[in-house]
Amino acid sequence: MVLALACACQFMVILDASIVNVALPSIDRDLGFTAAGLAWVVNGYLLTFAGFMLLGGRAADLFGHRRLLVTGLLLFSASSLVAGLATAPEVLVAARAAQGMGAALMAPATLAVINSSFTEPNSRARAFGAWSAAGGVGGMAGAVAGGALTTGLSWRWVFLINVPIGAVLIVMAMMSLAGMRTGRRESLDLTGAVTGTAGLAALVYGVMQSADHGWTSVLVVGPVGVGVLLLVAFTVVEARFAAQPMMPLRLFRLRGVAVGNGMLLLFGGIAIAMWYFTSLFLQNVLGYDALQAGLGQTPAAVTFMVVARWAAALLPRAGVRALVLAGCGCFLTGFSWLAQAHADTGYLTGVLGPTLLIAVGIGLTFPTLMAAATADAPESDAGIIGGLANTASQLGGSVGLAVLATAASATTQTAAGGSSPAAALAAGYDRVFLLAAGLGLAIALVSLLLPRHRPS
Repeated sequence: MVLALACACQFMVILDASIVNVALPSIDRDLGFTAAGLAWVVNGYLLTFAGFMLLGGRAADLFGHRRLLVTGLLLFSASSLVAGLATAPEVLVAARAAQGMGAALMAPATLAVINSSFTEPNSRARAFGAWSAAGGVGGMAGAVAGGALTTGLSWRWVFLINVPIGAVLIVMAMMSLAGMRTGRRESLDLTGAVTGTAGLAALVYGVMQSADHGWTSVLVVGPVGVGVLLLVAFTVVEARFAAQPMMPLRLFRLRGVAVGNGMLLLFGGIAIAMWYFTSLFLQNVLGYDALQAGLGQTPAAVTFMVVARWAAALLPRAGVRALVLAGCGCFLTGFSWLAQAHADTGYLTGVLGPTLLIAVGIGLTFPTLMAAATADAPESDAGIIGGLANTASQLGGSVGLAVLATAASATTQTAAGGSSPAAALAAGYDRVFLLAAGLGLAIALVSLLLPRHRPS
């Protein structure tokens, strides 16, 4: 039940990051958003999700994993209800921001629960495989579920569906985690919490603005600069002044923590290139609608789920480095293949084949990187380590989306003069896929810093 609870929470957190995309046109028609305001239905969730993750992880250690998981579920479910009943744009965006805060409490708590409940290496590896698969499938199910709910019922059910699910998960948490420790007697590092949370939020906000305003705009440079300064202040506070730091820097002396989180940062760009830009290619170049695009990516999602479970079983015997290198080989081959796609490409040979190969790579690497980034953590720091791993992956995805979207746009504009609109868009997406192949190579190089021994 503990594993089912952790997987269900992760599925719901990731699902809610993607399920809204398909419903945006219907939301716009009903509530009358401005063009810029509509993006905040998505960005409001992602901003607080990324910004509050470290705080959520440390709070789980101090106040107890069960308490934080239940609190996160309550906040997530209540804000989903408000979002589903919203009658004004401001109410919906505020509810989405509250959903992101609830998710930021839930996500690191689920990792901490797994770390605390599964101490034997083989069982922990299998648990990470199931948890990773649940998140991956949640991300992929978003387009299909969002399309089905919006078409069959209303966009409001994209949010309202979380309410009964959340209620069931709260009951499961109270039952299955009844014996889990209730935290420890330490005060929260308020200075670290404020500088770390505000720094991450400002950095992510600035990166989000780059797609609309360009990297040199004051709307980008200002928030990014403030975010970097706050994160520098956060590091100084944690290293020199905090008696009980929110993010103990000693944890970065653990090679798995430092290298694993570095690879997760790069992996965020891989995931964005695979799921987000492949979906755009199917819709904008091949002419699929949103539901067809979601169904077109379903074989890759199923492949990822199967391979993630298999990789988790193999991890204790093969070790982290071997699985990461094998996954990176799949990234290099699959993205290089996908980069050859164009407006006349057939789905089976031009999209399905390479995406299945990339999905194998994601299935091999994601649970492995999560295991590497959290394996050496003491149980007393399981929450903050889980928050750090989730933050690295989320931040990598946010920065990756901004950088890759800029590269795609620049290439599309260059190709637009002598090509059809579909061909110009295909050129932009092909550039993204080549850059993703480069990220796969970078992950492979960083993985060489890991020891060869089996994970513990």
